[in-house]
Amino acid sequence: MCLLHADNLEVKNQLKESDIVKAYFITDTGKVRTHNEDSVMIVKNLTGEYLMVVADGMGGHKAGEIASSIVVNGLTEKFSSLESIGEKQDAVNWIRKNVSELNDAIFKYTDEFKESKGMGTTLVLSIITKDYILFGNVGDSSGFVMKKNVLYKVTKDHTLVNLLVETGELTKEEAENHPRKNVLMRALGANNPVDVDIFDVDTDCDGVLLCSDGLTNMLTKEQIEKVLNSELSLEERVVKLIRKSNLRGGTDNVSIAYLEKESGEDK
Repeated sequence: MCLLHADNLEVKNQLKESDIVKAYFITDTGKVRTHNEDSVMIVKNLTGEYLMVVADGMGGHKAGEIASSIVVNGLTEKFSSLESIGEKQDAVNWIRKNVSELNDAIFKYTDEFKESKGMGTTLVLSIITKDYILFGNVGDSSGFVMKKNVLYKVTKDHTLVNLLVETGELTKEEAENHPRKNVLMRALGANNPVDVDIFDVDTDCDGVLLCSDGLTNMLTKEQIEKVLNSELSLEERVVKLIRKSNLRGGTDNVSIAYLEKESGEDK
């Protein structure tokens, strides 16, 4: 996997275009952090089904990035060697099994390397086949679908603040700037066993977006939607989201994976 540098962006290469989709993924350190703990990737298996993954590591230098890379590399290596992910229930079982195994791998690593104690990572993934689209998430990295130029959030954040909103103790407006906004209730490396939420969405969407909270904390859903609906190329739109995030402060690492149907496909 090649690593390119342009205007301080860490750009990981675009997948070859197929007759079905275009896809692009990117990660950037941002303007405040000194290193990048995120990992992101999009891969195809032997049948041409797609796996998209974003993981936002935590735990400090040489710890958070290890946790996120264990998860992203583990999932993508396993998926890319598959002939097919199978039926929808097979894919659900695959997600649960492999997320559990990789969570165990993080705990094993921290047992072996005591200086990495406390490392962990969020996870958001999507499996895209011709018959179904699934999302899975642990933590506060987000998954969206684009349908008829409108961006819809699919996943739910596993944060203390979101829990308080759901129980009615906070309003959505109060949650926006709450001092404990980034306190996670669930993460790989923090909970064992780990519980991954899985969402089943219609296949008639036009695009799938995954991102770390470095994007959603800087830009609103409407601002992201506006960029994705612009006339720029897919790569240029994704890069523009990174740049806009950095212009607004770039307080965190930002990772984005975006996949869309090519024009001319039935939507």
